[in-house]
Amino acid sequence: MIVDPKPTANLATSIQLVDWAGKNYLVVDDFIGIRQLLRESLRNLGAKNIDQASSGGEAIAMLARIRYDVVLCDYNLGEGKNGQQVLEEARVRNLLLPSSVWLMVSAEKGIESVMGAAEHQPDAYLIKPITEGVLLTRLNRVWQKKQVFKQIDQAFAEKDYLRAAKMCDSQIVASKVHEMELLRMKARLMLKSGEPEKARETYERVLQERDYQWAKAGLAKIRMANGEYEQARQMFQGVIAENRYYIDAYDQLALTYQGMGQHEEACAVLERAAKLSPNSVMRQRSLGQVSLKLGNVAMAEKAFRKCISIGEYSVMKTVDAYLGLARVCGLKHDTKEAMQLLVLAQREFPGEQIQLRSKITEGMVYHESGDFQRARKAGDELDEMLIGSSERPDTPTCLELATLLFFVGHRESPVELLCYVIKNNHDNLQLLDDVQKIFDHVHMGDEGLALIRSSRKEASDLMNQGVSLWKTGKLPEAVAWMRSARMSLPNNLRILFNSAQILISHMQQLGYDPALAAEATEVLLHVDKILPGQQRFAQLMEQLAALAPGAGAEADGVDPG
Repeated sequence: MIVDPKPTANLATSIQLVDWAGKNYLVVDDFIGIRQLLRESLRNLGAKNIDQASSGGEAIAMLARIRYDVVLCDYNLGEGKNGQQVLEEARVRNLLLPSSVWLMVSAEKGIESVMGAAEHQPDAYLIKPITEGVLLTRLNRVWQKKQVFKQIDQAFAEKDYLRAAKMCDSQIVASKVHEMELLRMKARLMLKSGEPEKARETYERVLQERDYQWAKAGLAKIRMANGEYEQARQMFQGVIAENRYYIDAYDQLALTYQGMGQHEEACAVLERAAKLSPNSVMRQRSLGQVSLKLGNVAMAEKAFRKCISIGEYSVMKTVDAYLGLARVCGLKHDTKEAMQLLVLAQREFPGEQIQLRSKITEGMVYHESGDFQRARKAGDELDEMLIGSSERPDTPTCLELATLLFFVGHRESPVELLCYVIKNNHDNLQLLDDVQKIFDHVHMGDEGLALIRSSRKEASDLMNQGVSLWKTGKLPEAVAWMRSARMSLPNNLRILFNSAQILISHMQQLGYDPALAAEATEVLLHVDKILPGQQRFAQLMEQLAALAPGAGAEADGVDPG
């Protein structure tokens, strides 16, 4: 329960500097008595506009209607979404203002609950019982800090990473007390802006002053991005040795192991992380997928079932868990449950893409359970669908589909699918290795090598022709050529980036064109949808923004193939 000691003089003074009466508040708790106590504490602060929600679902509905300045949310909310899932969804759906304060309130002291909530970064985590003085002190402290980051967060939300990074420098001068946190944000922004060297300099600057684990982890991420997997592995392991609860380091270490092709080690790391913080939908999904790839059926089943359970009320709920568990059931020869899971997947996640993936999984389940006649039937249906459509699914689905079609005796259509994947990912060596493994598995190793070589050349030639037109000053022709290249290879990141760069260069040299600006924006947003966080994205978005009437920009170089 909340008691009511008088705030200290310093706290009272700082509180008076904030217009608490003008803020919007939301109190979320399934017990009316706790809601009333929290409401009275806020009223003593001067708050007037206080809404209440008794469940996670009600809280999300209110957050979608009103932008709250302060949210006090209990962790345990009874049936439905818990506080962690409410915060998670609010973040994903951008239901919070950059300056909004989120205080997670809970009686839970267990590491599982605290770790789960902390992963979604509430501004503070308060353990019950709390005094009114503690509540007001923490709220005031967090509010003051949020104001320092308000404009930076807004620029970040708008994906204007370079502008946000410059704001960090300005705020460091104005607010030295938050220097380390601002430097942490700046390094993160530099990475998103395609400036890993500047991010590295920032992390090293921090480490000269203090041995921060997040700075070490940041340097390790840069190493991993550069393909220096062994150095990254050592650094992530060092962070974990210093702090076994630094969960992000486990996730990154697992990715490092996967980059090195050491999937058993990746699985072991994810298993350790899942024991420390088991309520992450995406971590359980990753653990299930890696376990399935290794043939560890028992662990895959455990992870996928946990993923489905904790994902029931989560915005991160994923069809991958249902499809993965169906595959597990196929390996256990339980086709009945597998088919039930596929029906459930299509009901929970409607759409043509899910229907396609469910049909692929159905064929794999029948094949793995030994029902080759039904597997062939599913494969034949999928082959007919491919023939009747000019569009192709995303890369992971293409790989799954090609694998199934090979298994059930098709040759022409899976080869076409894999060539499509190669052309759209012609510089992704890890993915090309996965493609080669599929060819090797069906005894087409030499043919696969030749197809990979010729498909990579075709994609590179297609891109380089557009770059050549650009370099020789034939800008309209270059724009038209790259537009055609995008139609042929709609998901090739190099072609997409160079197409956007050429559109920008066209406007820089021949004048601003709203239609071309809109086209460049559409191309870049498509890139960000395919693979968020690409380094050239922020740079090109900044160049594009500088082209608006009244602004200017210098052209950066196009990246030839």
